[in-house]
Amino acid sequence: MTGRQYAAAGVDLTALDSAKRRIGAAVASTRTDLSRGLVGAFGGMVRIPDGMKQPVLVTSTDSVGTKVLVARLAGVFDTVGEDIVNHSVNDILVHGARGIAFQDYIGSNGLTELQLAGIVDGVARGCRAHDMALTGGETASLPDIYRPGDYDLAGTIVGVVEESAALHGDRIAPGDVLIGYLASGLHTNGYTLARKICFDRLKLAVTSHVTELGTTIGEALLAVHRSYFHALMPVIDRVHGIAHITGGGIAGNLVRVLPSHVDAVIDSRSWEWPPLFTFLMKAGGVSLDEMREVFNIGAGLLVAVPPSEVDRVRASARAAGIATWVAGDVRAGQRGVRFT
Repeated sequence: MTGRQYAAAGVDLTALDSAKRRIGAAVASTRTDLSRGLVGAFGGMVRIPDGMKQPVLVTSTDSVGTKVLVARLAGVFDTVGEDIVNHSVNDILVHGARGIAFQDYIGSNGLTELQLAGIVDGVARGCRAHDMALTGGETASLPDIYRPGDYDLAGTIVGVVEESAALHGDRIAPGDVLIGYLASGLHTNGYTLARKICFDRLKLAVTSHVTELGTTIGEALLAVHRSYFHALMPVIDRVHGIAHITGGGIAGNLVRVLPSHVDAVIDSRSWEWPPLFTFLMKAGGVSLDEMREVFNIGAGLLVAVPPSEVDRVRASARAAGIATWVAGDVRAGQRGVRFT
């Protein structure tokens, strides 16, 4: 098959090569003191930071799900790149780790050079914000899998933590206080339901202004997944456990870090839902139980701390510009989460 035949079949190697040159510049912009090897090599290399006695690598892979469909409708391609980085940063922050390397995967059909480069620009921006190297990735043109203009975005993070400092949730104990960290929006979960409500049921366009939200529905849905790294890492040694609230909501994620002998009790009156969640609940006729199961309902992170550390931990978040509140407490129990 010649190059022209391959292009006719749906894969334009010339366009991909041009996009990869632009992507290479974005990758180079994220190199850190730990970076080794060459940009564009078959494998990415980073060195373990100096001074660690027993470094443990912490890895996580995730995607931004159907949020990419909203981004496509809005013609915005860079913010989902930040989303996947920040989501991944939070996932390993739960274990007390910081990222040292990131790899992205973009599978698509018919994205332009500017669109592909825009996605990676967002990934690179997220990496630079966390002093983390974008060590490479994969850009696959798959016309037999995706419809024209469709794409998927996923990423893998590699982080590191001192073994003795790693968080597993086993330190959480009765008497601990649960601190909630405000979410910036839906983050990267619940978009299948949100899209059904907004675009199928209400027939909104991404440019439709929603009075209750004070912005367009597209802007509200595309708010970048918040990173809690800078709010929490300065006091990470003060906390007993962390839950990143993603798919499954508060109960489904908080239980993942609870020891078998405790319950987490959430005071449902301790925070006011951001307007987007109230809007989706009312407009979609979604029950309270389902809202709690599908969405973060405004709590992007829950952190268990001893009472003596509450003020210090909340002050660190405030210095990073993130609002927090006392969301509940930990009691003796059988590894459950309940709302009061």
